[in-house]
Order: sequence, then C-alpha cells, then structure tokens
Amino acid sequence: MITLIDYNLGSVNKVGDALTFSGIKFRITKNENDIIGSEKIILPGTEEALLAVKKLHLLNLFTVLRIVKKPVLGIGLGMQLLSEFSEEGNVACLGKFAGTVEKFETVNSKVPFSGNYKITLKKDSKLFKNIDENAEFSFRNSFYLPINNFTTAYAINGFNFSAAIEKDNFYGVQFHPEESGKDGLTLLRNFSEL
Repeated sequence: MITLIDYNLGSVNKVGDALTFSGIKFRITKNENDIIGSEKIILPGTEEALLAVKKLHLLNLFTVLRIVKKPVLGIGLGMQLLSEFSEEGNVACLGKFAGTVEKFETVNSKVPFSGNYKITLKKDSKLFKNIDENAEFSFRNSFYLPINNFTTAYAINGFNFSAAIEKDNFYGVQFHPEESGKDGLTLLRNFSEL
C-alpha cells in the first residue's frame, strides 16, 4: 500500500483523489510507524519550504524520510524538499539529491511558472512509461531545482530546469500529476507499480 504523507501543506486531498480515481490503494497519515511500514511513500506539497521542513521535524518525519529504503515520490514542493538546500527560507532539506533550490528570476522567467507545459525526457525513467513524449503537465512553482546528474526530465522557463529527478529509491516531479489529466494519472500508476 502507498502512504500519502499529510503534513498539513496542501495538495494531499487532490493527490488522494487522483489515486482513488486510478484504483490505487493508499492511506493518508502523519504517523511515522505507518510510513515506515508502507510499501511506497508520496510526499506531496505546496506552500513554502521553511514551513514544510519545520512541520516534518515537528512530526518526527524528517529523519524517517532521510533513511527510508522504499520508493518515495516527491511532488511539487515535495520534490524540492528532497534536495540539499532551498533558498526559499534558506533551509536545509532532506539531502537526497545534490543541489540548491533557487528562485526564478523575473527578468528571464515567468514567476510563478504556472500552467500546463511540455517536458522533455533526458533519461529513461519508469515513471514515464506509456506517456507520450509531447505530454504536458501542470506546473505551479516560483522556485526550481537546476539540472543535475539525476535529472530525468526538464521543462523550460527561460532556461532548462529539472522537471523530474530520480536517484536510488527517490523520485521527484516538479509538476503536479494529480492535476495533469491522463498522463499525470499514468505517472502515478507507474509509481504504484515500481
């Protein structure tokens, strides 16, 4: 069963609705024992990085997420929290991916980066199985993770930035699959089948 982490930061119910629609069994919890005992974990998120990290610490989930060996999918802010550091609040994150989350510059980029945009695959990824190469996904972010060795897909907002990333058992998508129609549901199903 998939565990959807509820740390009171938006999008949990929308992700839950998408999983229900796809027939994927899940539970919503903030209990660390439930999370440790789950088969797969989804860390959704909107809002602000500093607040999110504080809430993860308060719920004793920060360390759990750093050491867990099961597949973890970070969505939106959840992906950014998997990085080493975020300029949004100047906060240390979970450190599963190298790099610092940075703010889009208004001179060269759309801020916030919001709407449906095409992504380009950089590497093969099981998350994108059966998803058309011209698929568009729903973005809603003012901060981004630069492209690095673990970037599997990128989007363009004046320049290329990481739209999806993976390393070992950790996966992240900057976009919101729960708001991205058929292709977003396919991605969630692919994660459930890892």
